[in-house]
Order: sequence, then structure tokens, then C-alpha cells
Amino acid sequence: MTDIEAPGSAGTQLPPGEREFTVRQRTQTQLVLRRFVRHRAAMVSLVVFVLILLWAFIGPHLWHYSYEKYTEDNSKPPSWKHPFGTNSSGYDAYAQVMRGTQTSLKIAIMIALGSTLVGAIWGAIAGFYRGIVDAVMMRIADLVLTLPLFAIALVISSRTGGSWYWIAIVIAGLTWAYVARVVRSSVLSLREKEFIEAARALGASDVRIIFRHLLPNALGPIIVNATILVATGILTETALSFLGFGVQPPDTSLGLLVSQAQTAVDTRPWLFYIPGAFIIAIALTINFIGDGLRDAFDPRQQRVRQ
Repeated sequence: MTDIEAPGSAGTQLPPGEREFTVRQRTQTQLVLRRFVRHRAAMVSLVVFVLILLWAFIGPHLWHYSYEKYTEDNSKPPSWKHPFGTNSSGYDAYAQVMRGTQTSLKIAIMIALGSTLVGAIWGAIAGFYRGIVDAVMMRIADLVLTLPLFAIALVISSRTGGSWYWIAIVIAGLTWAYVARVVRSSVLSLREKEFIEAARALGASDVRIIFRHLLPNALGPIIVNATILVATGILTETALSFLGFGVQPPDTSLGLLVSQAQTAVDTRPWLFYIPGAFIIAIALTINFIGDGLRDAFDPRQQRVRQ
């Protein structure tokens, strides 16, 4: 990709009516960023997601109520004093939603990082060596894919005390195989490229080829799958907490808040719909960001001509 600039360079006099053009080379990173910035839905979603992150992680330090402290007001509707109202126990819903969003995001991000790290390395090794190594590793991945994610996560989470990090570890341990499949497919194609043959000819070790050449060139699908796993993680955690097998009091999460407010949906709907709206907002923004990254890394899928 090149840019064309005019008029002529310094120190060069051109005849009247003629123009000189210079060519500026763009790096792959610059191309990807340029395509991502042009994806309006992804950019808007990125801004919204960053604002939610800042609100969830910084907001509790600035807000005058704590998610675990009672207030003198019970079952109050939204007001200036309590923007999201209060529940029947007197907890400030604004503080609780901030804490719930923070916990749900920590779980979702930890799931995405853990699954992506394990899956990317697993898939890269399988795709690089092929043969018996590939067959054994992919059969293990297939076995993980056949396991009922929700049922196993429910059983294990119920025995870990509802700690958010254990929930994240359990879900990550059951989702890494999806990333492994995608990365293996990319590596099978990349390992036949000329630059890999050149690296072998120069004496590069297998480890160096995998981590310095194959994985960086498969970064596009890896990042896209990581964003998908964030959305998957927050929805899975929400479902577990809603059923009472996720995060446990005195801590809270968006799923737990929705679960606790389901009986009050008619009398105090703000307790149910506000955390539900945050779950939907996070999932949608992550999906749009993933769409933008997919289009940025693979121009063939762009909807708009660049």
C-alpha cells in the first residue's frame, strides 16, 4: 500500500503545468489501523467500551456509596442521590452495577486472555509439526469441543465457592480449543510460505519459527477470536450467576444482579433492566469491535471500498 503526494520535492524545479509525485510506503500495522478507524460501528463501539471500562474500574473510587454498604434508603426509585435506585436491603444500585460490571469484565477478559494464549500456542504447534503430533493434539482439542461447556462450568463453579477467578479459569479451560482450531488452520497455510523456508535455511529453531514468524503472522484471527471470547465469557458468566452457580455474595456481578432482581421486575424494574442493559451493551460493543478487527485484518471482507 502506498500513498501519492504532490507537488515536487525540495530543490527540484519543474516546468509549469507538471507535478512530481512521491511514494510513501505504509507498514502492515498502519494499514490495519487505517481500515479499523474507517469502520464506524467498530470505532463507536470501542469508545463506548472504553468508557464502560473506565466507569467500572475508576467509578467505584469516586462514588460516595459502596456496593457492600447499606444506605438509609430502601426500595427507592432512581434519583439524583441514587441514579439507579436502591434495592429492598438499602444497597445503592449504582454502586452495585459498577461493581458487577467490573467483576463481569474481569471474568470475561481473563477468559479471553487464557483461552487465546493456550489455544494459539496449541494450534500453532499442531499446525507446524503436523503428522502424529497434529493428530494427537487435535483429537484432544476435539474432545474438549465435545464437552458440554455450560453443564461442566456449572458443576465445577458450584464447588469453587463462586470466586470470580475460578469461574474464569473453568470457562477458559473449556473454550481454548476454538482458538486452537482457527490458529492451526492459519499455521498450516503459513508454514508453506517462502519466509518460513528462508528462516529454516538460516538455521532458525522450531521454537523461533513458531513464536517469531508463525504466531505474529496469524495475529489477525487470534485477535478477532479473543474479542469473540470476551463476549462469550460475559454471557456465560451471566448465565451461571443467574442460576446461582456463579459469583456469590457479598461480591456481585451483572448476572447475579439480574438474578436477584427477577422477582422485582414488576415493582422495581430498574433493578432488573439496568444491569441487563449493561450486559447487552458490552456484548454488542465487543461484537462490533470484533467485526471491525476482522475487516481490518482481512480487506476481502470489508463492506466498504477503502
